[in-house]
Amino acid sequence: MNKKSLPELLYNFNIHQFIIRGLAEDIGDGDHTSLSCIPSLAKGKAKLLVKENGVIAGVALAISIFKEVDRTLKITTLINDGALIKKGDIVLIVEGKAQSILLAERLVLNCMQRMSGIATATHKLVTICKNTKTKVIDTRKTTPTIRGLEKWAVLIGGGSNHRIGLYDMILIKDNHIDYSGGIKQAIESANKYLKLQNKKLQIEIEARNLKEVKEIIAVGNVNRIMLDNFSISDIKKAVKLINGKFQTEASGGITHKTIKKYADCGVNYISLGALTHSIKSIDLSLKATK
Repeated sequence: MNKKSLPELLYNFNIHQFIIRGLAEDIGDGDHTSLSCIPSLAKGKAKLLVKENGVIAGVALAISIFKEVDRTLKITTLINDGALIKKGDIVLIVEGKAQSILLAERLVLNCMQRMSGIATATHKLVTICKNTKTKVIDTRKTTPTIRGLEKWAVLIGGGSNHRIGLYDMILIKDNHIDYSGGIKQAIESANKYLKLQNKKLQIEIEARNLKEVKEIIAVGNVNRIMLDNFSISDIKKAVKLINGKFQTEASGGITHKTIKKYADCGVNYISLGALTHSIKSIDLSLKATK
């Protein structure tokens, strides 16, 4: 993966450094099992095997990991990121020094299994919402230091990213509103700050009820209103009140069972922290083969 790879551009995430740290954490002062059992010049071949259905993610990252361990390894990609997979599929084949393959194995699998779980869950929700105007987006509820991988997996699964961090959007939530003295004060302060700092950032503000929606509309000067933990009935009322003046985002406790009802209300976005914080990894394995 080159320096202009997608995660590094989007997520302030250094893939090379991540791989170095991940390998160092696992290897320590050496893979003593492989060093003791396998001759240093022994060659091997392994296939990355799918053990359950889903959406594959992390293929490009896996290639980078293998190449970081040993640039002489040969990788043949059979299935690319974003493809639907089923039990028994072979994603890639890696050939070269057996010790090198085993050094890379666990980091490759740990990353791909989690990324594929996120991509699979995202794909399921995007599919449910496909005939609506609503985009499925993630949140900042990510694993520290690997946000780039998790948000990348959301994209691979067909979803979209919310803000990447605290630095690329102003999102005025309930605590900000309370600490700043109210909705009007928070919005006015945010706009003043952007002007003074000569920054062009989108402003989103959270509404906790319909009364706050009305207050936000009256103040204006925001780009998006987050409708947090609203009932379906109140979401419909809020969307009607907003009437396209601002983007709308539904958030809070939405699941695959309820997401279509929220999307049918006409919101622009539905954000789900569960996309990255409550994911079951997809079962994959790396098996020696001839």
